[in-house]
Amino acid sequence: MRFKSRMGVEHLQLLHNVIVPISRLTGGGGGGPDGKSIGSGTTLYLDPEVMRISSRGGAGRAVSEGVAPRGSGGAGGEGTGAEGIACFSELIAANGIFLEHKIESVADNVIVFDVDLVQLRTALASTLQSLGGGGGGGDRANAAPLYNSCADARKSSARRSGSAFHSNSAIIVVMKLAKRGGLPCLCLDTSCANGTMDVHHAVPVRILRAEEWQHHLPPVVNTPDVQLEFQLDRPLRPVIERLKAISPIIYVDGSMAGELVLRIDSDAVAIRTFYDKLIPRADEESSQQPPQDPARCTLKVDSKKLLASLQWQSSMARGSVSSYIICMIENEMMVVHVVLNPEDVGFFTYYIPVHFLSPDLMDL
Repeated sequence: MRFKSRMGVEHLQLLHNVIVPISRLTGGGGGGPDGKSIGSGTTLYLDPEVMRISSRGGAGRAVSEGVAPRGSGGAGGEGTGAEGIACFSELIAANGIFLEHKIESVADNVIVFDVDLVQLRTALASTLQSLGGGGGGGDRANAAPLYNSCADARKSSARRSGSAFHSNSAIIVVMKLAKRGGLPCLCLDTSCANGTMDVHHAVPVRILRAEEWQHHLPPVVNTPDVQLEFQLDRPLRPVIERLKAISPIIYVDGSMAGELVLRIDSDAVAIRTFYDKLIPRADEESSQQPPQDPARCTLKVDSKKLLASLQWQSSMARGSVSSYIICMIENEMMVVHVVLNPEDVGFFTYYIPVHFLSPDLMDL
């Protein structure tokens, strides 16, 4: 088994931007040197074409004890109310997140392993800090079609031959799998072309069988009732943060007329926040149906879970995201789908569980 890749500063910054908000879901950061406590609820998949990241909110646990390590809750997981949230990310490897890479394994060149995402985030941040920062960015790209986690959810949604993401930096970061102290590790080795700096990090991992990846696939959900694309200059996070301080439950009312309402109702207060002029995103099957009244959907969501799924709006560097789409499936799931910039590099998607609502409670 072998994996080795070369990354520029821009690629490293992009990977860090993606991992930071996801790592806040899982907690972790308490993995021991013996490798027995690796298991933060995050699994990485590598093949010659893509890197996939699968995380479960609140899943950071010490495997050896079956509980979260002391002092690790501050990074995410239980402390943020992220339990039950699933996050799935896909990054294009060839001509995407890597300048070049080589992967070999007996399982058709597929490698799967568990990793503590908090430790990986720390290694990436330390490397970037030693390099004095850096990052990619660019103009807003056209929105990509929704990654639907139904029949074709387990395949790549973007397999383009080239990428608009390139690195011209003289600084090269090598990411590879190697043994350190007899334990398998994901290593980050950074060096300058003039030889003035060398930085090395090793994050312990647990190698899994390739067939175990089937247990870490994104949830299979029905076709969304409502899909709305938001402009990047209209973030939901600040509003959700204020509503969370008032109520543990938020009702989300969406319409394919391009409208979304966030509301809380209690004995003491009733608040409505309105969003209009959103972009409805209909799939091909729906777009071929005859015109009718715009579809509507109401969801009952934990405010902590919704806020945990929107933390990327405060942590990701400006220009890292191309677009984001809110998908609503009645009494089943709320999905937040985020397309990276450039859009052919990849995406990440949050799957948020919702409370059951009887029909009489779905009226506006």
